[in-house]
Amino acid sequence: MSFTDASLVALRVFREVAERGTLTAAASALGYTQSAVSRQIAALERAAGVPLLERRYDGVRLTAAGRLVLRRAAVVVDQVDAAARELAGLPEEDASTLRLGWFATAGAWLVPQALVELKRTHPSITVVTREGSTPALVRALRAGTVDIAVISSSPPFRAPDDETPALEVEVLAERSLRVAVPAAHPLARNDFVDIADLRGQRWISGPGDQMVMGVWPGLDERPVVAHTARDWLAKLQLVAAGLGITTAPAALVSVVPDGVRILPVRGGPAEQRQILLARLPGPMPEPLARLAAVLRAGVVEQRHQPIG
Repeated sequence: MSFTDASLVALRVFREVAERGTLTAAASALGYTQSAVSRQIAALERAAGVPLLERRYDGVRLTAAGRLVLRRAAVVVDQVDAAARELAGLPEEDASTLRLGWFATAGAWLVPQALVELKRTHPSITVVTREGSTPALVRALRAGTVDIAVISSSPPFRAPDDETPALEVEVLAERSLRVAVPAAHPLARNDFVDIADLRGQRWISGPGDQMVMGVWPGLDERPVVAHTARDWLAKLQLVAAGLGITTAPAALVSVVPDGVRILPVRGGPAEQRQILLARLPGPMPEPLARLAAVLRAGVVEQRHQPIG
């Protein structure tokens, strides 16, 4: 069996696995069983004659051969989909339609205002967006299902992944992590929170393996998690209700609900966060450059807002 015998279904499944990071997540997205996904991957690896995935405890990672197949598979699948649309009499996807990925808090302030500005200045450009975690968005860039992504990074600010070729990454902003507390909370009496006063607090965090998203990093105690929520604005509403405290980037101060204060933390190591713009290397088409420009401008505008 040669690689020319690889099926389109197997290529689609492989692309989905590469993007989702696990066989289970890919199966769920495709509506397949996990065993069906495993069979398709096994068939593709037999056709390729080499392993395409490295199975690990936390999911899968593409081998060098897998990265090569992914690049080709993305092109093949997109071309077949385009042919199917043409045969069905549907309009071709416009080259000025862009796919933007963004991590959660960027959707609370940066992405909406950037898209409004882009529509005002370049109404012919259409942007479709999707939210995801930074690792998921990096995989989507590699799989060719998003064109550009707003992602986040924390110290020591390593590259988003160690795949080749390296992604082109631009730092849009670097801001400090803060804490969001109810306005009536004793911690809200000052213009800062001392790190020692974070001990013994009730936290509102992300669920499951995202628990650290909402709990101050490096606490010298096991945190008491009172509530969990994926959405940052939901966390802030829980804070406003007096149900706990959470971490928040300084950028959220512009959308903070009534009854919440976002304050810097004094003492301990500085907790910095970067907002990054990432894409695959290569020339940037003009529509994509326009989108990148309004995202940059949105960050600059936000810098001029008070964050205390």
